[in-house]
Amino acid sequence: MSFIKGLQCRECGKQYPSRLQAGCEDCFAPLEVDYDYAAISKSLTQERIASRPANLWRYRELLPIEAEPVVGLATGWTPMVRADRLGRKLGLDHLYLKNDSVSYPTLSFKDRVTSMAVNKALEFKLEAVGCASTGNLANSVAAQAAAAGLPAYILIPESLERSKITATQIYGARVVAVRGNYDDVNRLCAQIAERHPWGFVNVNLRPFYAEGSKTMGFEIAEQLGWRAPTSIVVPRTDAFPPNRVCQVP
Repeated sequence: MSFIKGLQCRECGKQYPSRLQAGCEDCFAPLEVDYDYAAISKSLTQERIASRPANLWRYRELLPIEAEPVVGLATGWTPMVRADRLGRKLGLDHLYLKNDSVSYPTLSFKDRVTSMAVNKALEFKLEAVGCASTGNLANSVAAQAAAAGLPAYILIPESLERSKITATQIYGARVVAVRGNYDDVNRLCAQIAERHPWGFVNVNLRPFYAEGSKTMGFEIAEQLGWRAPTSIVVPRTDAFPPNRVCQVP
């Protein structure tokens, strides 16, 4: 059963049906999936979650899929590692590291978001999937697309080091080097998505793609005995700004 009500603009609140759409037509802000949380609260319990397989789909009522997932069935539920020595060095009594470097299938946290996006592409009956990428995302899209039996088109800046796309090509994806920087590549993806029934995970599938990230937070809470951590430190990656500490109320 799906609990999706539709899409909603993060800034102006405008409502949209659940469809392929990159952003708000009025203010151009990102769109988010809108859920029927009242209905979810009547259906989802800690016990039900605990009875399910150890993957990110154990939280499926809080995720934007409307059918059974086809790919990413082993994605998520990565370990929480207690780091006592590092904690003592930093003056922290209870320090844990969430290790998404063992995520399946490409050992990257990107597997969470791509598993969500590729499953939505299958639901929308799209002919192919793709992305604009400079590394990890390309590998993950290619792997999930191969598992789904979908063609994958990976657009990269032409200056990208060839070593970064070796794994991508192993999965049979078609890699297209674009003259220009990442913004130029992203813009081309958007133009292609307007003309062809293709899903670009970080363009017209982005509202659904982004929902995969929150499963890390769900896992952290569950692995801590359904308690929120006092603080979360997010390291610098290609998807996040420089190191920052998030205080949890």
